[in-house]
Amino acid sequence: MNRIKYVEFPPLGDNRGSLVALEAEKTVPFDIKRVYYIFGTLLGVARGFHAHKNLKQVAVCVTGKCRMVLDNGIEKKEVWLDSPTRGLLIEGLVWHEMHDFSEDCVLLVLASEHYDEADYIRDYQEFLKVNK
Repeated sequence: MNRIKYVEFPPLGDNRGSLVALEAEKTVPFDIKRVYYIFGTLLGVARGFHAHKNLKQVAVCVTGKCRMVLDNGIEKKEVWLDSPTRGLLIEGLVWHEMHDFSEDCVLLVLASEHYDEADYIRDYQEFLKVNK
């Protein structure tokens, strides 16, 4: 799937601990206009179930893990986000779902645009029509 790829975040640090720097146009391949995080997701609850028309995102579990289901309208792929040094770049027109959140999961998302409801596709059948 060419609209999805891993992004590596090299850890910096010494014997005191580690630090990861997320920088627009460097470690994150776009200008960051919005940052949010998901946490405290109850056992068995899934999130997402939408696509964006244009928005680009990088998702990274800063702690814990979750399973991502990604769909470009032709093929589906499942990946685990389980490292604070590895994110997932998700470009537009990728249906995504998040499942199996660990109790301690904090999923950080960096977005290329401010929130815009008009950019969301929340119906899977509509997504398939738009993505032809």
